[in-house]
Amino acid sequence: MGWIPSSDSVLERISYVPQLSSPTLAGTLTQSTFTLEQPRGQFSRLNISDLDTIWLVVAHSNATQNFAAPQRVEDIPVSADFSQRGYYLTLMANRLLYPGNQPGNQLRVLRVGNDTRCSPKRRGCNHPLPGPGPYRVKFLVMSDRGPVAETEWSSETRLQQAKALQAVPGPQSAGTVVIIAILSVLLAVLFTALLALLIYTCHDTCRSAPISGPEQSTCVRRYNTHHVTDPPAVGAS
Repeated sequence: MGWIPSSDSVLERISYVPQLSSPTLAGTLTQSTFTLEQPRGQFSRLNISDLDTIWLVVAHSNATQNFAAPQRVEDIPVSADFSQRGYYLTLMANRLLYPGNQPGNQLRVLRVGNDTRCSPKRRGCNHPLPGPGPYRVKFLVMSDRGPVAETEWSSETRLQQAKALQAVPGPQSAGTVVIIAILSVLLAVLFTALLALLIYTCHDTCRSAPISGPEQSTCVRRYNTHHVTDPPAVGAS
């Protein structure tokens, strides 16, 4: 059985700070997700049971002071409440999923905001994050009687932002000017070559093919051959 705190008791504090995954991992930060290292081996305490649930609390940085651990499962905030409350719980697990012995050939990470198909109103939905942040997270352990333990808050995490393409202000560098000049000359040469080819093709075609108009007449001379006789008419006697 898990440790059951009284209503006046304070949650056990686990001295663990959630960390982003390695910067070398592709997709650690995107415009709507970020990736954490799994808290492996951090919940092997006597007061935590294998049946207790471990939640990830996602909060706006300015809402961490207002966070209150839910006392019942029914009170767990969902991602649809994020804009109003400033925090929600997601990625439900248990300590069996976070063992201390990590195989060296396996990568164990948690991607926050990775589920685009779940409903934000469903408890535990890992819905994409709504903006660049900043965000802070921590892990919360809950039994069937209420909260049991929690980790420290992470440092601030800011997501990537889409940037519009803008012209660089100020004078262009010498290298940029040279490249633009070369491209302009090549474009002019190409245009001239295409124009010359078109003119040559039209001239050659007009010279080799006779052109006749409606005002020109064609004379055909008639020849009478004396050694050829007309065939007799049909029915002649």
